[in-house]
Amino acid sequence: MKIFIDTANIEMIKEINSWGILDGVTTNPSLIAKERTDLKTCVTEISKIVDGPISAEAISLDAEGMIKEGRELSGIHQNINVKLPMCIESLKATKVLSAEGIDVNMTLIFSPHQALLAAKAGARFVSPFVGRLDDIGQIGSDLLSQIVTVFRNYDTETEVIAASIRHPVHVLEAATIGADIATIPYDILKKMVSHPKTDEGIRLFLADHEKSKKK
Repeated sequence: MKIFIDTANIEMIKEINSWGILDGVTTNPSLIAKERTDLKTCVTEISKIVDGPISAEAISLDAEGMIKEGRELSGIHQNINVKLPMCIESLKATKVLSAEGIDVNMTLIFSPHQALLAAKAGARFVSPFVGRLDDIGQIGSDLLSQIVTVFRNYDTETEVIAASIRHPVHVLEAATIGADIATIPYDILKKMVSHPKTDEGIRLFLADHEKSKKK
């Protein structure tokens, strides 16, 4: 499973990239606003750090505007894909953009029907929001499993990004189900590294090493 980081924070991206595990980056308008920057500046800086897909979200709500923004965003760097919210207008835009060789990440996916339509329209990625379904009492991993199954049934080339990751268990579920990608917040990636028994083992090894030096 490929690992993306879900952030617009340049320092966080640099750190996780230094681990040797980062395959791509997803951003959205909220994440970019949090960093007090603009979309073009942000994704340009990210493209200097990460050699992999970078999602940049269009804000237009009509197909014509999405297509215009998509062309502009894709012109910033070859690794940029255009993030579009699932709706009829974005399906129309995806058909045009994908035909021009511009990758689309269809976001805000909450049903397998939406994912299927996005794939049919030519989206390279679909992003089901696992955590947001959990938030309202549904089981986000069930949605992920249904989409992965449908895509495998038909050898669909569209990749599934497990998004809205709330904790490490979501990452494990995504990997077990067979999602192509999980896009993970910085603090969740940090938690994935740690385990109390690992910390305990390091302390014991160091203590034993100190004892052996005194002999």
